[in-house]
Amino acid sequence: MRTYIIKSLFKHPFTFSVTIRSKTTSAQYVASRARDATFEKLMDKYKNFVKVIAIQDLILSNPNKTPPCISLDFLSKLSQKLHLNRGAPSFLRKYPHIFHIFYDPAKSQAFCRLTDTALEISRKEEEAVNASLPLVVDRLVRLLFMSTSKSLPLRAVFKVWRELGLPDDFEDSVIVKNPNLFRLCDGNEPRTHVLKLVGEFPDNHFTAAVENWRVTECCREDCSVDRMDMRYSFKHVYPPGMRLSKTFRAKAKEWQSLPYLGPYEDLMEKKKKTKAGLKGLEKRAVAIVHEFLSLTVEKMVEVEKISHFRNCFGIDMNIRDLFLDHPGMFYLSTKGKRHTVFLREAYERGRLIDPNPVYDVRRKLLDLVFLGRHDMLTSTSRSVEIDKSEESGSENENVD
Repeated sequence: MRTYIIKSLFKHPFTFSVTIRSKTTSAQYVASRARDATFEKLMDKYKNFVKVIAIQDLILSNPNKTPPCISLDFLSKLSQKLHLNRGAPSFLRKYPHIFHIFYDPAKSQAFCRLTDTALEISRKEEEAVNASLPLVVDRLVRLLFMSTSKSLPLRAVFKVWRELGLPDDFEDSVIVKNPNLFRLCDGNEPRTHVLKLVGEFPDNHFTAAVENWRVTECCREDCSVDRMDMRYSFKHVYPPGMRLSKTFRAKAKEWQSLPYLGPYEDLMEKKKKTKAGLKGLEKRAVAIVHEFLSLTVEKMVEVEKISHFRNCFGIDMNIRDLFLDHPGMFYLSTKGKRHTVFLREAYERGRLIDPNPVYDVRRKLLDLVFLGRHDMLTSTSRSVEIDKSEESGSENENVD
């Protein structure tokens, strides 16, 4: 019976979602999801991209050096924490377009710095983040507004500062510089802080991303869906090859038409624990995590990070199972020993459909990760040609 239910997930994920959780372990439920080769290929490289970012941040946090660098001995001590299974030197050598290892005879040890290309990408990302500060402020305001108390633990915001496109000094550059919107208060525990929204906003001030999609869909000339049917609908894009039975389609249609409170609407009182009430709460939870992902730069986030907001958003259910229950909206990957969720509708062929400047810059670094050791011979020969031309140019100057 258990084996049949797991296999049936590919046909009827919505129908069997509640049954599966009661019959199988959480790990089995994750393993039985429908896979998407495009997202899996992206995450296969992205898991190393996360490590590259961690090492890059360590290098750039050492401003006393010009250019910034870090010793291989120090990095090797962090290998386990950074999940560099074969050691720091081996990992760094996999990405010669990003990292350059050199030996300092004065200190008798090896160091690592960013290549000129990687350093330029880092500089451009900082510029893109600073240029988008008004958008960043809006994202943070929206995040706070979705909270039932209009406040969030600062440590939770720290978890997703990069995902939201916040500058690394956002406490000063965003929070302190906008006292009309934000206030930092002491938390219930020692050395904890709570970020509160102090600005006043009228009802219906914020529009969720899914509402914008509904308007766009309804305005299309070839729109064949009844506008009343679109009132509570979300966009669904299922994994390639996933078979959708008539039963599943009927259940999905029923769920799409289910009324719910949007992510920016106040939940005045908890729904009664009836079947309809629980479904309404689930759909509101889906709307909140959908909007959360829409606010991120790359329309993706680690499940562990978003789970820190679960209580603040009034979500009483397991967020990971929420993603698994709605495979047409979310895709969950387990690559790199972490669970990462994507907003499926935002991606096409492994890239954002509607990119933004910060994403564009980060994608350049990800492309270098995809590149690995390739083209190094070409790059080296170009460097040699440049060096020779510079040498000949200097010789000619000396002759003159």
